[in-house]
Amino acid sequence: MPGTPLHESPRRGDPAGAAARSLPMPRHGSASGGLRPRLGALFQRALRRTAEAPLTFGNAATLLVDGTAAFPAMLETIAGARRRVIFENYIIRDDDVGRRFARALAERARAGVEVFVLYDWLGCMRTGHAFWDELRRAGCHVRCFAPPSLRHPFRVLRRDHRKLVLADARVAIVGGLCIGNEWDDLGNGPPWRDTAVLLEGPIGHELDRSFARVWKRAGGGVIPPLQPAERGTPGTIPARVVDGPPAAARAYRLYQLIAALAEHSIYITGAYPLAPAPLRRALASAARAGVDVRLLAPGRSDIPIVNQAARARYGSLLRAGVRIYEWNGPMLHAKTVVADGTWALVGSSNLNPFSLFGCHELDVEIQDGAIAQQLERQFLADLENATEITLDAWPRRSRAQRFRERLAAALLWFPHRLYSG
Repeated sequence: MPGTPLHESPRRGDPAGAAARSLPMPRHGSASGGLRPRLGALFQRALRRTAEAPLTFGNAATLLVDGTAAFPAMLETIAGARRRVIFENYIIRDDDVGRRFARALAERARAGVEVFVLYDWLGCMRTGHAFWDELRRAGCHVRCFAPPSLRHPFRVLRRDHRKLVLADARVAIVGGLCIGNEWDDLGNGPPWRDTAVLLEGPIGHELDRSFARVWKRAGGGVIPPLQPAERGTPGTIPARVVDGPPAAARAYRLYQLIAALAEHSIYITGAYPLAPAPLRRALASAARAGVDVRLLAPGRSDIPIVNQAARARYGSLLRAGVRIYEWNGPMLHAKTVVADGTWALVGSSNLNPFSLFGCHELDVEIQDGAIAQQLERQFLADLENATEITLDAWPRRSRAQRFRERLAAALLWFPHRLYSG
């Protein structure tokens, strides 16, 4: 199986990776404790109704930290496909990383493998037609999601923000990474901080069906389900696909549910944490009830206005006892949640209305103590390269900073309301 377990794969030049491996196991994170066993059938019923998807069993999972781990695993997954490759992403750049993937996809298509490539029009505006035409000439099926249309002018408000690599409906990688030099060590600075998960097993069939729905919505027609050739179970991990059209808001509902049910801890890494008010209240309520709620956000963002608007809402969370940290490294782009050391969510959903209510997103829920604890240790290691925003210091920020926050919040008020409903 491609990829290396997190505890064996430090990031190059990153002391936080070593710290993650050395941190002690949380006491609440034992395989026999936490959310799933504690609430049993009631919890599982709530999760299924919220995600509107079945829980699959017998999966193997490996966390992939940053592009230095995720990109080789993605390329190996593509190279290992024998019947079908699915490649879906919000941003696919025509740069060194993007061309590396284009060559891998073209090679599989020429070898007779079905290759489906789905990209988002808005995310890929800077990628020229020649890039896609080359893939088509190699035999890849290529579609653009929601380009501008006079017949459907409001379609541009709905984007495909999903990130998926899937081989033979069996081996998949889901996470927050886009395809570009920013996520590798080929850019102008250190690679962006991001997280993905490699999955092998029955969940691949659910991801195959999930992609087929979005492909059809993009005008690509019907893709027949691909039954996995291998019937064995490569692991023991229960996992579930959390996807759907924007109106379903499944990731948002799942956040609310976990905020209500977590007993010990909720650790969230969010790239653009402009959470809707009901979700902020749910997290604040959990913190007031004694749950250790922590949020890790970017210190510097590629979209600064979102960061400033998010900071304008820190106060209510801090007063409730939520601990907020800002990452000091390069852009923090990961989207993960870990609760009680036993339950994890990894994927593409951001904590803001545009993502939760305006985009097609793809996340994977993992009910496994070992994976959840790895993700928790990585979160705690990331905090070593972050600055905590404390309630005592928060009121002392400068007037200029407060003005920037309020201005950003005011400028984003209409789009925030547009997607929040």
